[in-house]
Amino acid sequence: MVEQIESTSQTLYNQDYYLWLRTTINQLRAKQFSAVDLDNLLEELETMGRREKRTIENLLIKLLEHLLKLKCWDQERERNQGHWKGEIRTFRREIKKALKDNPSLKPDILEIFDECYQDARKEASDRSQLTIDIFPLIPIGSLEQILDENWFPEYNHNHHGKPD
Repeated sequence: MVEQIESTSQTLYNQDYYLWLRTTINQLRAKQFSAVDLDNLLEELETMGRREKRTIENLLIKLLEHLLKLKCWDQERERNQGHWKGEIRTFRREIKKALKDNPSLKPDILEIFDECYQDARKEASDRSQLTIDIFPLIPIGSLEQILDENWFPEYNHNHHGKPD
């Protein structure tokens, strides 16, 4: 009978994920632990954890990319800085929300910061079609600065002769 439950839940997992999910939730609520498809449930939980970390990583890369474009892409800054700053604000807000929901990921963001910065340099270079050397090899700010909603990198302010 146990083998039949396992094969039924495996089949359900592969054929109708949403139904498998609802069934698993109902089994857990009813404390029918022996009926739960543990292998797939554990796999799903591990995947959820990786997804949360990956979300923060992708947001950080996008944030850094836009900060780099703002700092280094002189030809497009005047026209695009409003859009870039809006995107920077959005990415910062999303990172803060994700870290508020998952505070145990805070040490991980420090761990991945340098790698994300290098990925952001490549993205900024690809999108701007400027050589990667235009974008500083060393991060343009600390993680604290990067996440600070009031911080922006310094750049040449050609309009009005003064910073925003």
